[in-house]
This record gives sequence, C-alpha cells and structure tokens, in this order.
Amino acid sequence: MRGTEADGMARMNTGREPMTNDDDAAPVEMLAQLFEAHGWPCEYVSDDEISGEIQGSWTKYQMRCIWRAEDRVLQLLCLPEIRVPDPKRADAFELLGLINEQLWLGHFDIWSRGGVLLYRHGLMLGEDGLLSLSMAQIAVEAAVSECDRFYPAFQFVLWGDKSPREALDAALVDAAGEA
Repeated sequence: MRGTEADGMARMNTGREPMTNDDDAAPVEMLAQLFEAHGWPCEYVSDDEISGEIQGSWTKYQMRCIWRAEDRVLQLLCLPEIRVPDPKRADAFELLGLINEQLWLGHFDIWSRGGVLLYRHGLMLGEDGLLSLSMAQIAVEAAVSECDRFYPAFQFVLWGDKSPREALDAALVDAAGEA
C-alpha cells in the first residue's frame, strides 16, 4: 500500500478523533473503520460482530468478523459464495486437505449445514483486547488473498471435473503466471 493511501486510511475514523497507525481500538470497531476507509459495505450484526463485502479478484467475498471477549479471540470468516453439492463433497474435502497443507495461517472448511465453503482465521489478541490498524489490514488482506489464490481450484473441482490434485496444480500454476 502506498504511503498516502496508508496515511489516509489511518486518519479515517467515522467522525471520531483521527486515528494513527499507533492507535488501537476494540476489534469490531477497528474493522468497521477499516471497511469504511476502503469503501467496502459493512454492517454491525451485534456489538461483537460485523458483516461486510469485499471485491476480490474472482468474486465478491462476504467477510464476517466475530469478537469473543471472554477468549480475546477475533474470528474472521471469508465466504466466497461457493456451495459444495453433495456429489462433490468427497473431492472438495480432499481438495481442502491439499490446500490447508499450503497455508500458514487460517484454513478452509465446509460448513456441514448448506455446504458453504469458507476461509476461517482466529486472531488471539492481548489482555487489552485491542486491535491495531495494521493488524486489521493484514488479517483482512490475508483472508481475501487466500480466497483469491485457491478460488480457481474449487471451480476446477466443482465445475471443471478435475481431480483435487489436478485442480490445485492448475490453480497454483495459473496464479503464478499472473502479473
């Protein structure tokens, strides 16, 4: 991110005092400010949860951010609007295993109800339970980046009738070839 963009985003604070990169805030509030600074639509689901939408390279992703104060854990869920039909579940789970081996942070999963594909990552915050602007930016960018990186593999398995290994290999080759 260019310096002027980062500076502009750091000052965005929905009518409150200007934020700097040193300011920390309650996790849901910080994420709401980040979404607003980028022009991404979002809404509070509750005091501890927001839901928003981010345009990725392949599709729009629904991002849900849930704060559990008692555990000091912020959970980010990024959903690429892919439902896995029952006949493709075995191949999709094999692909999940192959993909999750590639990840350092977070993991992909399929919800048992509805077969919805999602990327999930939990951030453990310190005792103060505050989130910095840079950490919020990094976490959201990482979630979208991983969804973008592996979206084609799911497409290849679900609609291109490729095997999970072929789909992953093809997706990673395609991603490596993009400029």
